[in-house]
Amino acid sequence: MSMKAIVKSDYLVRHYYVTVLDNMQPIGVISGDSLVLRGRPGPQGQPPKERVLHLADVSAPRMGSSSREDELWAFESREFLRSLAVGKEISFTSTHSLPPNEDVPRDLGSAEIGGLDLASEILKNGWGKIKESKRDPTEEDLRKRELENEAKAAGLGVWNPHGPKARTTHYTMPTDSQAFLSEYKGKPLDAIVEQVRDGSTLRVRLLLPEGDHQLVNIALAGVRAARASTKQGEPSEPWGEEAKFFTESRLLQRPVRVQLLSLPTSTTTPFQPNGSGSAPATASLFIGTVLHPAGNVAEFLVAAGLARVVDWHAGMLAAGGGMERLRSAEKNAKEKRLCLYASAAQPSTSKSSTAANGQTRSFEATVIRIWSGDQISVVEKGSSKEHRLQLSSTRGPKLSDPKQGFYAQEAREFLRKKLIGKPVKCTIDFVRPKEGEYDERECATVRFGNQNVNVAVQLIEKGENIRYNIDTGLTVYQGLASVVRHKRDDEDRSPDYDSLMAAEAAAAAESRGIHSGKDVPPLKQSLNISESSTRATPFLNGFKRLGRVPAVVEYVAAGSRFNRYERLLLPKDNQTLTLVLGGIRAPRTARNPSEKSEPFGPEAFEFATKKYMQRDAEFEVESVDKSGGFIGSLYLNKTENAAVVLVKEGLASVHSYSADSLSWSKQLYDAESEAKSAKRNLWQDYDESAEKVAVAPEIEAGPMKSKYIDIIISDVRTTNFGFSVQILNTEGIASLEKLMRDFSLHHQGAVAVPAGFTPKSGDLVSAKFSDGAWYRAKIRRASPIKKEAEVTFIDYGNQDSVAFKDIRPLAPQFRSLPGQAREARLSFIKLVDPESEYYAEAIDRFRQLCEGRKLVANIDAQEGPLLHLRLIDPQNPQSATDPYECLNAELLRDGVATIDRKCNYLSAYPQLLRKLKDSVLEAKKDRAGMFEFGDVEEDD
Repeated sequence: MSMKAIVKSDYLVRHYYVTVLDNMQPIGVISGDSLVLRGRPGPQGQPPKERVLHLADVSAPRMGSSSREDELWAFESREFLRSLAVGKEISFTSTHSLPPNEDVPRDLGSAEIGGLDLASEILKNGWGKIKESKRDPTEEDLRKRELENEAKAAGLGVWNPHGPKARTTHYTMPTDSQAFLSEYKGKPLDAIVEQVRDGSTLRVRLLLPEGDHQLVNIALAGVRAARASTKQGEPSEPWGEEAKFFTESRLLQRPVRVQLLSLPTSTTTPFQPNGSGSAPATASLFIGTVLHPAGNVAEFLVAAGLARVVDWHAGMLAAGGGMERLRSAEKNAKEKRLCLYASAAQPSTSKSSTAANGQTRSFEATVIRIWSGDQISVVEKGSSKEHRLQLSSTRGPKLSDPKQGFYAQEAREFLRKKLIGKPVKCTIDFVRPKEGEYDERECATVRFGNQNVNVAVQLIEKGENIRYNIDTGLTVYQGLASVVRHKRDDEDRSPDYDSLMAAEAAAAAESRGIHSGKDVPPLKQSLNISESSTRATPFLNGFKRLGRVPAVVEYVAAGSRFNRYERLLLPKDNQTLTLVLGGIRAPRTARNPSEKSEPFGPEAFEFATKKYMQRDAEFEVESVDKSGGFIGSLYLNKTENAAVVLVKEGLASVHSYSADSLSWSKQLYDAESEAKSAKRNLWQDYDESAEKVAVAPEIEAGPMKSKYIDIIISDVRTTNFGFSVQILNTEGIASLEKLMRDFSLHHQGAVAVPAGFTPKSGDLVSAKFSDGAWYRAKIRRASPIKKEAEVTFIDYGNQDSVAFKDIRPLAPQFRSLPGQAREARLSFIKLVDPESEYYAEAIDRFRQLCEGRKLVANIDAQEGPLLHLRLIDPQNPQSATDPYECLNAELLRDGVATIDRKCNYLSAYPQLLRKLKDSVLEAKKDRAGMFEFGDVEEDD
């Protein structure tokens, strides 16, 4: 029987060829005297059948296996026949049919390639021996014997007297696969493909530089073909046999270049119970690339529609553009609906310029807030439109998970340092629809800097040092987020998905961040040094000595106090504080739906939030308020004073009483004048001429008309000196006496607490004072965690912390009478500074003169609800003869107070000013109080 088989092999064209098989595989043994032949493909392109041909009258050394070593010269003999036959057309004659091996026909016969008899060529080059035969030799036998004798005489092939080159052939995978990979990773190695198990899994013989041979199994990086059957009767997956034939016909028994890239490790993301672990010591295969002179077979497999792209291999291939080529090949296969993609949906040709909901897909913006390690808010350039964006295909650590909390904070801090306040370019890749408790979210690629760097790539991979964490003692590197594993056909993903996967692979390889496997201790909660005035006061002097202190604006409050205030974080000390901007008053913002915001309150809040939230800033402290807030200034970019900016924008007004004591008060007044002239926001209805008429009498026409009232000091505050008074001989005081009697009777019985009642800032309530009695009060600040509130007793001015259990809603019948305590300060003078050693003496002296006594007071000025009082003791005989005699002057004579030079109405009382100056001279003469050791009065 004579027939032909095509063994010619061009890499880019379908072909069928002679090949040789490993005896360890179902298709036979490769040796220097045996061939596997294939005919032409079927009419529908079906893989052709195989048959084995053993060359008659010739024997060659046998190749080894995992259980036995190679015979001498076996590899060299096999290589001679391989290079002579594989990929060429062969004519063969079958002289005998041998029993089939697993349905593969076997023949004994002769073969020719290009007119050359294979047996003769083997004998001629010394790579085989003539089999001994009992039959009479023919002329052909004698010719072959002569060829053998010539080779033997010349010492060719197996007749070489020096023997083969020493080598070791390892037929099993390396015992320590990781060590083997570490030695040869990324290095191009010469190899021969010994077997194709399926379209994307090969067994290759690595020709190591040292001369040894190592057989390994390799999965083609970046692709996966359908599985082909490995046992008789076992079904293949659809297109599995076609994919196997595609690869076999191009690579089997061909010399190739192999690059080992990785071991098959788990793709579980960090922090999950089955997190990514190392591969076993002896792995079943490596992942790598196999390069034929015509290119990477994986790309051709995908282009033919016989393999799919494997996303998680992107980390190995993205850097060299391998994944990009695979994606392009996959796209072409889908468009042509080839093989695996015959029923796939037609891919969109290009992304439209708008998202599904009609929003602009690409735009420039400024980052105004970092929500977490994978979410930010931006405002479009040229508009006020705000977008809350999820970084596409990126998953940051969760702050709520104790194992991830540390890294969640670091990821958020990394994005803050890189992006907050910076211009970025945003591309909306897709819109994630609302699902359960999760709202609809725009998913975007965010690029920054001159190089248009994708911030998600840096977040996931870069090895740049962020900072030293004082709590954990760890120097934090990136590796602060993972990549979302999308479903195979999910097109809603980042356009830089392969770059993200490569970044994650790099971070995991170096055990950075979330891939380190370290148990980082839980985060320590920042110490709130503004929790109360008692806690804040000890820090005041330290802040004053430091001057400007660096901090991060962690939160901008919603204007629930007179001044716009910020919550600042001091990362170095892990402390937070409340900073009240001194010298200004910002409009109030509603804290709940039942409240109403003051005009431009929401605008001021929004402006301050966008301008200062999460920015690196510096602050300077002047004093501490009664609730523990630090009063001072906030600076952005070293020079931009936040209070001045708010005033200039017309979103705050100057608070004269507190502003006049500031060194930069002129900037505030100039900013307010500018806002008024431009009629910005608060000043949109400003009338300059009307204001001049209104203010002229108070400032320039001399002192106010004398207005004497009878008072009693009801409360003295010592932290920042101030006091409250009750005005006597008024209907209010008479009404208060009656109200308190009824109030006492009301609280003798049990007053029920409404279900769900929780005191809130600004509420009018009944509160129990330390004396056990109930009084009317107003909530200044409430702490649901401590279950207590700071209150002001509105009829007496006292302030205290009261437990929630001692607070009740104020009954309607007790709400009509206004609070009878009035806030007040001393006219013309101020007590010594709280830091002075005479401050305690000053407070004691004021109490001796004023507490528990009925006094007469003249209202010299009034600043909103605050009364500026000149206190007069009616029991002092001098006050009857000297109209300027007052307790204010007596405090000066005692050396515990000074003239307040910043009092803007001081010049309107020249005679009184002379009296006050004489009192100071008397104190100096008597060395009273602060003048005990000489003239130490400050030059105001």
